Amino acid sequence: MTLTRVADRPTWLLSRAHARAHRILRQGFEAEGVRGYHFRLLAAMEQYGPSSQADLGRNTGIDRSDVVATLDDLVGRGFAARAADPDDRRRNVVTLTEAGSAALERLDDVLGQIQEAVLQPLTTTERATFVRLLTKMSAPETDDVESRSAGVMRPRAGRSSAAGRASKA
Repeated sequence: MTLTRVADRPTWLLSRAHARAHRILRQGFEAEGVRGYHFRLLAAMEQYGPSSQADLGRNTGIDRSDVVATLDDLVGRGFAARAADPDDRRRNVVTLTEAGSAALERLDDVLGQIQEAVLQPLTTTERATFVRLLTKMSAPETDDVESRSAGVMRPRAGRSSAAGRASKA
C-alpha cells in the first residue's frame, strides 16, 4: 500500500521505478551469470580500447576495489587480458579478448530484452518521451543549477536543518 502523502511525488515515483528496473536488470544479468559491473567494464574496454584499471574505474563510475574484483572474474573467464603497461610497469593495462567481445554481444541482446521488460507498461510513444525526459534529467549540468534555481535549501555545515529553522524563528 502506497502512502498517499508521497504517491504523486516524482522522487517517490522515480525511486519505485528505479527499484523495479534494477530488479529486472539484476535478474536478467544473473540469468547470464554476470552483474552490471561485468557489462559496464566489457563495454568500456570495447569503447576505450586497452585501459588501465584506474581509467576503467573513472570511465564506468565503478569503485577501484570493485573494478579489480570484477576484472579478476573477467580475466578468469577469458573475457579480458591483463598485462603490465610497457610504459609504466607499476600499472596494468586491461584489454578485451575475442571471447569478451562475444560475451558483450550476447549481453547486449540480454540488455535489449531487459529494456523491453522495463518499458513494457509504456506505449512506443511513451517510451520515446520517457527516455527523452530521463536523458534531460540525467544531464550533469542539471545537478546543482536546477536545485538552486528551484529554491531547494540545504542545511549549512555543522547545523541541522531543525537548528537552522529554530534560529530563524
